[in-house]
Amino acid sequence: MVDVSAKSETVREAAARVTLKMKAATLAAVRAGQLAKGDVLGVARTAGIMAAKRTPDLIPLCHPLRITGVDVDFSLDARRSTITVLARVRTVDKTGVEMEALTAAAVAGLTVYDMAKAVDKGIVLTDLCLVEKSGGKSGPWTRGSGLARRSSGLARRSSGLARRSRRRAERIQE
Repeated sequence: MVDVSAKSETVREAAARVTLKMKAATLAAVRAGQLAKGDVLGVARTAGIMAAKRTPDLIPLCHPLRITGVDVDFSLDARRSTITVLARVRTVDKTGVEMEALTAAAVAGLTVYDMAKAVDKGIVLTDLCLVEKSGGKSGPWTRGSGLARRSSGLARRSSGLARRSRRRAERIQE
């Protein structure tokens, strides 16, 4: 394990995503809440949050962190027949929460698979990746930008994305 005792505590945030590809009928059943195991997205959200908190129990050399927030949101795309999971984790600590965000996204995706596998064993989880991170000595990083972005911009995008994801989730549940 890396010794982080000399590092300063800073506000840190990371976001990760994974995409699940499935049959159109499976996506429709998830959206309509018609699967035998119940509310797929609600259970998957809870599983993702719990996974972020348990990351050091799962990944041997991860530091236990004081997580201050976890959001797990879903975007359903009927045209592509996909569900995209976006997990965002925050802390004020000495090391980042990238692994916690990746673990949350992966476990939320696996939970969707578990709850839907009775009707579609061919679901594929793909493109698990870190989307962005902020805080710490290395500063902000965003996938595909090639340039570091300012932390304040990351925080604005983060809160806007979280608001849009919550509104989308509310529309799905209506």
